[in-house]
Amino acid sequence: MKRNPSGIWPRARYVASLLLLIGAAVFAQALPQIIQAPNPPNAAAQQDKPYVVLVSLDGFRYDYVKKYSAPNIVALAKRGATAPDGMIPSYPSLTFPNHYAIISGLYPEHSGIVSNRFYDPERREHYVFTDRKSSDDGTWYGGVPLWSLAEQNEMRAACFFWPATGAEIAGKRPSYYLEYDASIPNDARVAQVLAWLRLPPAERPHFITLYMSDVDHAGHDHGPDSPEVAEAVKTVDAEIGKLASGIDALHMRIDLIVLADHGMAKVDGGWINLDQWADLSNFIADGSLLYPKTDADAEKAFESLKSASSKFHAYRRADVPAALHYNSNPREGDPVIVLTGPYLIRAHAPILPSGQTERPPMAGEHGYDPLGMPEMKAFFLAAGPDIRNGATLQSFENVDLYPLIAQILGLPVGKIDGDAKPLQSILKNQKPN
Repeated sequence: MKRNPSGIWPRARYVASLLLLIGAAVFAQALPQIIQAPNPPNAAAQQDKPYVVLVSLDGFRYDYVKKYSAPNIVALAKRGATAPDGMIPSYPSLTFPNHYAIISGLYPEHSGIVSNRFYDPERREHYVFTDRKSSDDGTWYGGVPLWSLAEQNEMRAACFFWPATGAEIAGKRPSYYLEYDASIPNDARVAQVLAWLRLPPAERPHFITLYMSDVDHAGHDHGPDSPEVAEAVKTVDAEIGKLASGIDALHMRIDLIVLADHGMAKVDGGWINLDQWADLSNFIADGSLLYPKTDADAEKAFESLKSASSKFHAYRRADVPAALHYNSNPREGDPVIVLTGPYLIRAHAPILPSGQTERPPMAGEHGYDPLGMPEMKAFFLAAGPDIRNGATLQSFENVDLYPLIAQILGLPVGKIDGDAKPLQSILKNQKPN
């Protein structure tokens, strides 16, 4: 995930520094101000509940632990539960749709976050994940994120760089959160999570998210088989070791879940431009997403694209295979293009200023069908007092995590796409909500 770390959205009345609460000694490195939402403290009934720390290692493919050295993650997995063949991301296997699928229990077409960037024909607006005007606007998001669910039930939550945490969704923001700033080092992020867990019981968040992007960036820039990815895996593994040791030292009922949003594949070839086969002059395009002015325009483009290349399938939106859960939201466009391999695709080549050449294609990419490309599968482990030691899982869909975490925290679950059953076997107390 690459976001533009522009200025913090002005919510001065909600901004509070936690330095007074946890002591300046925790912060060897300066952090930006932590934003504190005006939520009530933990209700008395919630203070005895467990804690869940959910860590995303963006782009950490399911097989990287075997492929590269990650001793701290391996040690943590041995005393917890894993999915050796990986967790299945939602389609498309992109950063924002999958972080939000994990946190909402909804497939992207039901949450509305159908890509990192897209167009909404009803709103006549673009959603762009790097633009806080849209990404911090809660009206784009469906469902109830786990942090909002916790806050609705007077249980505090805290988020260190998880997509959508800057938006008010389902009437809530997490009690503590930060706007994304890639310059903040991972060890400072880990230190802050541990600091939150040392707060007094009434103020201490029971649900905490943490995000690190090193592996994803290395995979895009150098490909999944590169020394740079090996080094990035080593880097985040060291931070997981610090986090696990810090949690152990607290002697609290804290469950740690470490996962990824998606995997990574080596890119094959250069850009595919859809306009070489179809007249897209009557479309609004965002990347490879196509938004026709009329249904006739959609049908005409579909006829041109349906047999154009073996590198992709073209579908009218309503006919996209049901397994992709990507056939009913106008934000998905029409026709819908699904790649058959690790290719790069877009509607049009960019118009560049005179004398400027296009940057070379990325070495690694994701976003592909996870059912057809196992390289898209994501890493998963869980360890802690509520998790059985040595438990293993078959591959499961990432939307199934939502009811598992809600169950551990004792929170009620509304209508979602996820199912608690596939993960029940990893819990010591197997009583789904």
